[in-house]
Amino acid sequence: MLTFIGLGLYDKQDVSERGLALIRNADHVFLEGYTSRLMGATTEELETFYQKPVRVLRRADVEQHPGEILDCAMKENTVFLCAGDPMVSTTHADLRIRAADRGIPTAIIHGASIVSAVCGISGLQNYRFGKSCSVPFPQAHWSPTSPVDVIAENLNLRLHTLVYLDIQDERYMTVNEGVFLLEEMARKKQVTIPLYIGIARAGSDAPVVRAGSAGMLRSMDFGPPLHVLIVPGELHDMERLYLERFAGLC
Repeated sequence: MLTFIGLGLYDKQDVSERGLALIRNADHVFLEGYTSRLMGATTEELETFYQKPVRVLRRADVEQHPGEILDCAMKENTVFLCAGDPMVSTTHADLRIRAADRGIPTAIIHGASIVSAVCGISGLQNYRFGKSCSVPFPQAHWSPTSPVDVIAENLNLRLHTLVYLDIQDERYMTVNEGVFLLEEMARKKQVTIPLYIGIARAGSDAPVVRAGSAGMLRSMDFGPPLHVLIVPGELHDMERLYLERFAGLC
């Protein structure tokens, strides 16, 4: 059996009681650590809480070499953990398909995801979000501008854009870096982004949410990761009032 379990947004306490029971009864526990992370708990703290050893997986372990996970699931109860909700990421859907191809039974235990949390923390209405995009750290000879194409299309449709910020090993993109990179892309594409919303540590006891111009957000200290951005489309009156009350929108 292979069970995909979402761990929620921030720390060890976010997992559901059902998910925790399955983890503690599992023979093998794998933790995916590349699409997102629980910043409020270390792997050692999770192992103590779960009362199980935890094997942390990199992207290649899941996408290119999933054999160990599937071999374990063929013989014994195996759980595949990730921050947020398991099936938000297509790489997890691919792993479930591979398991099904080998005749391995699968199940999903859902968890709170940033996809839904941003609505509550920003006050933006969930049905007014368009396609999301990701901003990667630039590499030598590679600096994509496609995120701005997604944002521009959504703005034309009066829709909001959730912008995921890159994670690389122990390097986490900040709101400030994300805004800088988007502004550089927008300048090249001659696109204007009038407003940003920066969010840090959603799900924690002290999340930060701020709405403002590129210059305003780039000058702010959002503190430790994880960070995420929203580029809102045209605001409904209730959305604007919420951002004024809870995100410092002027």
